[in-house]
Amino acid sequence: MTTSTNPSVLRTDSVLRTDSVLRTDYERAVANYWNTNRQDPVNLRLGELDGLYHHHYGIGDYDTALLDLPDETRDEAIIAELHRLETAQADLLLDHLGDVRPADRLLDAGSGRGGTSLMAHARFGCEVDGVTISEYQAEFANEQAAAHGVADSVRFHLRNMLDSGFATHSLRGIWTNETTMYVDLFELFAEFSRMLAYGGRYVCVTGCSNDVTGGRSKAVSRIDEHYTCNIHPRSRYFAAMAANGLVPINVIDLTPATIPYWELRAESSVATGIEDPFLTAYREGSFHYLLIAADRV
Repeated sequence: MTTSTNPSVLRTDSVLRTDSVLRTDYERAVANYWNTNRQDPVNLRLGELDGLYHHHYGIGDYDTALLDLPDETRDEAIIAELHRLETAQADLLLDHLGDVRPADRLLDAGSGRGGTSLMAHARFGCEVDGVTISEYQAEFANEQAAAHGVADSVRFHLRNMLDSGFATHSLRGIWTNETTMYVDLFELFAEFSRMLAYGGRYVCVTGCSNDVTGGRSKAVSRIDEHYTCNIHPRSRYFAAMAANGLVPINVIDLTPATIPYWELRAESSVATGIEDPFLTAYREGSFHYLLIAADRV
């Protein structure tokens, strides 16, 4: 991907910008994971179907008849179904942002390759900004915005969502889609509370551990290790929200709705080996998949 006619200038500028965004060795390790994990087919093959590249999981039942298709068509059909389930998850998240108008501004915190941001603009017609600590993801997502013809309204930035630089009370809505396990929740929600207008909405979709059993779960520990993340217990989300003027208005347990996605992904060519720990953790109850919508008060 090229954004400059002078590659040496681009590399120098990127290094300087990255150093100013990444504050700790842990953040550098996370950014390196996403900067080097460029060809993972689980994201790329699904996104190639319609130009919406997601970095999250799916919800809903799948068509079991797909598993009986002949080998020459089976995997492509499963890939399309996985993408449909991931897009359904993003649609559900956007459903909970409330009354967003074209004059409003939204923030996708931990925006990945940008699929949900593009969907938000298509639905609401407003400006959307995405932030990521991965230089590669920001460049990729900006190219997708240009390819969709919306680069003037949907922009992706190499920024840290703990200190993203947007003006106080400037945002109507913020969402995180499976990104909160990389940061301290109290610090994160303080920044979100600062940026949200009063009455604005924050929507979170996340995996979180069971406060009673999650800390002892080998499956949850395996997920942490695989993604270089730190899964938070369920209670910490609500404590951090309460401390920062974010009042939940909807809490939905999506765990039963996401299990079919993982079952289907385990049957696909894009399986990575992490499917079994997810399924074990969900089924044993040590791990939950939640949607939380909260208003800024």
